[in-house]
Amino acid sequence: MNTSQSEHLLPGGAISIEALPKISLHDHLDGGLRPQTVIELADAIGIDVPTTDAAALGTWFADQANSGSLVEYLKTFDVTTSVMQTVEGLERVAREFVQDLAADGVIYGEVRWAPEQHLARGLSLDQVVEAVQQGIEAGIDDVFSSGREIRVGQLVTAMRHADRGLEIAELAVRHRDRGVVGFDIAGAELGFPAGNHRAAFDYLAKEYFPVTVHAGEADGIDSIRGALFDGRALRLGHGVRLAEDVTIEREDDDNSYVTLGPVARWVRDRQITLELSPSSNLQTGAIAAWGDELIDHPFDLLYQLGFRVTVNTDNRLMSNTTISKELGLLSDAFGYDVDDFEQFQQNAVAAAFLPLEEREELAEDIADAYAEV
Repeated sequence: MNTSQSEHLLPGGAISIEALPKISLHDHLDGGLRPQTVIELADAIGIDVPTTDAAALGTWFADQANSGSLVEYLKTFDVTTSVMQTVEGLERVAREFVQDLAADGVIYGEVRWAPEQHLARGLSLDQVVEAVQQGIEAGIDDVFSSGREIRVGQLVTAMRHADRGLEIAELAVRHRDRGVVGFDIAGAELGFPAGNHRAAFDYLAKEYFPVTVHAGEADGIDSIRGALFDGRALRLGHGVRLAEDVTIEREDDDNSYVTLGPVARWVRDRQITLELSPSSNLQTGAIAAWGDELIDHPFDLLYQLGFRVTVNTDNRLMSNTTISKELGLLSDAFGYDVDDFEQFQQNAVAAAFLPLEEREELAEDIADAYAEV
């Protein structure tokens, strides 16, 4: 299990954030590898990596990702996906992924990844999904053996710049009773609207299969609109640029007076979930319109206005982060306390792609744990 994570404490320094139960909705499998695992898997299949020192490789990923551009940020995935082309590689990465989630206090997680990116060594789409599921289940068993519990579901993702959306949607539905809980589209957002995959979204709607869509990260309101009305998205992957549809009319010492545009109002009033990833949003330039520091992130504005915000990592390796670290950063920036942390987790529970009864159980577990803090 990865033991390199440092502890993050609640304001006042008395309580470990890692010890609090958390929900993870937006976390990419190919963005969560351990550097040492990248090195070992690359060596096993004869692939060169930038360095064979684990600490230095972790730094390389973080430096490369800290570009201010989603396109440049995505190039780091060429390295991670290259070592995830075999059953052994996929199983190991998925198993360790679950272990690392549990080490951060996650009790329910959804892991998203694009099967079409893992076929270079001859595996089929079904074989790669099965390999990841085997790894997830092994990781869950490891966590259980250590005296804890975690539940994890797959979000099968189609690459928005490719033309395999319907095929990947059918793959997701084919595995809906074998670990897959939802569908996503990801990759380069600008110039590749959700409407390009309308056939896939139509199919998923007919199958009553839940959808989240990356939108409002590298493109603005039109992209979000497409995710909602072409994709029928129940959640927005990032969605941070929804704040472009929020106009601050005036501010005084205690209050901001705002007007919501039609898309922002629809998202808030329908409680469509925002899968916000603060550190990643800084790295990719998603919040460039507001600034280049975490205090500039519109997270708090959206939270105060009643949007269903959640806290996520996006890519733990590239952002050198965990959910606990993200919560600590947000607390430092906006003064959040344990009650806010609980609200973020309850927001995520409500949005999880799980049956109602399981969401209610998770909500009770979260409430009970935070009541003891």
